[in-house]
Amino acid sequence: MKILPLSVAASIALALVTPAAASPVTDCPLRDAPFSASTPLIDILLSPAARSVVEKELDVSFNSAPPRFSGTEAPSFAAILTLREGAGLMRQSPEAVARAITALEKLPVTEADKIARCARYDNDTPQFVLPEGKPAILLFGKINGFKDVPGVEAAQAAIEEIGARNGWTIAATEKGGAIAPEVLEQFDAIIWNNISGDVLTLSQRQALRDYVEGGGGFVGIHGTAGDPVYFWDWYVDTLIGARFAGHPSDPQFQDARIVVEDAGHPAAADLPAEWVMKDEWYSFKTNPRDSGARIIARLDESSYSPEASRGQQLRMGDDHPIAWSKIIGKGRSFYSAIGHMPETYTHPLYNRMLEDAIAWVARISKVSCED
Repeated sequence: MKILPLSVAASIALALVTPAAASPVTDCPLRDAPFSASTPLIDILLSPAARSVVEKELDVSFNSAPPRFSGTEAPSFAAILTLREGAGLMRQSPEAVARAITALEKLPVTEADKIARCARYDNDTPQFVLPEGKPAILLFGKINGFKDVPGVEAAQAAIEEIGARNGWTIAATEKGGAIAPEVLEQFDAIIWNNISGDVLTLSQRQALRDYVEGGGGFVGIHGTAGDPVYFWDWYVDTLIGARFAGHPSDPQFQDARIVVEDAGHPAAADLPAEWVMKDEWYSFKTNPRDSGARIIARLDESSYSPEASRGQQLRMGDDHPIAWSKIIGKGRSFYSAIGHMPETYTHPLYNRMLEDAIAWVARISKVSCED
């Protein structure tokens, strides 16, 4: 059993998950959606009929695929791929993919399919014992897609340490049922810790949107905006404000220069004009500026090689945002694409950026919504 220092333990809320046996989820987002090219690959693998059709038309066996791409229990990379992306990884021809899609679209969605699709969601609602008079932050860690355990654990440790240093309460949970009005109203902000995959039911989606638009704070870290495909447009286009394109692969981790563009933003209060650090550097298909984001920091692409496997072009040019904020209704949102390597979270500059960003979205710092 890990024994936490008293100063840290005192900042972490106790969480009791109730009820003991929650009712099955029936409002997962794609429960009734017909099979199509946009169906998550995991839902094809969960259906014996759909899996058989795709294997036949593509002349493949998913049994020989790497487990992380063909797993049917979350977390699984199959939850953040559709048939198109999966076929691309298997180097399938467009003609073969078209045949598979045509055959797939003819299949009915059975009751068993619906149950299987909803199994990776939950409505287990935690109850937190929160001390009075302290800022409270919900650290959310439910992951259905790609889970990089070392990075997730390092981020949680860093945030818990930040909370202890500032006297904030940090309450951590991996339960989607935590995204409910009666839970969220207890917190000044929610942090999504490298969340990958679609993790919220329809009612939980609405609860998160209402919370943020009503004045709540949101912080997204690294993998929270790093999926190849998304199944909730408001989340990726409005709350985050940019769609992931990819990251370098050879080498995956590189030193790069980060340039602070907006030194007047509270999240940049303790940052120098620029610094160099090593991490996995994201590129985006869309620029967050176009969604109304205020860019805090950007990458100097001349300082690293933004190339991916098979020659994929990941250059965004002189305007390559890496951390930004948004005003969403009455709420505040901050996202940083930095944070794959565990060491990143102990980097003093990045640690201070996260601390200041959390304080800003949670309104702990005394600045206006426009600042």
